[in-house]
Amino acid sequence: MRVPVPDLVFALVAAQRLAELLYAAHNTRALRARGAYEVGAAHYPLFIAVHVAWFLTMFVGISPAAPVNWYLLGLYVLLQPLRLWVICTLRTRWTTRIIVLPRAPLVNGGPYRFLRHPNYAIVALEIAVLPAAFGAYWIAALFTALNAAALAWRIRVEEAALSPTPE
Repeated sequence: MRVPVPDLVFALVAAQRLAELLYAAHNTRALRARGAYEVGAAHYPLFIAVHVAWFLTMFVGISPAAPVNWYLLGLYVLLQPLRLWVICTLRTRWTTRIIVLPRAPLVNGGPYRFLRHPNYAIVALEIAVLPAAFGAYWIAALFTALNAAALAWRIRVEEAALSPTPE
């Protein structure tokens, strides 16, 4: 019995996201043990809700028999090494929350040499590309807009938290 491509992709994405959440939670605990603190916690549930709703909407709204645009699916796959590059660059400082480690320098290597927020750019592309790869352009458009709104809030909070303050 063959597993339909959308179902296989969704299972792989779910496993990846779950592993990332576990890694992020581990890093968050370790950073807090080193004196780090969270900012912007009020927006975090909204951010998670957008991402969970995106995934569930794809799972429910895309038929297992949906035609596959292999070019777009290939683009999604090509985004994954970039995502891993971000995580490997931040290493123990990578979390899904905004965690500030006092006196720690900002990371400016890896993809951060080129973009201020590379992870957000990659995730924005993923949110648009994956549902479009299965012809669900309405899901791509809706969640691109919702993610953009959540990111506007998050980036504003993150920039304020990470900006240098006069001593």
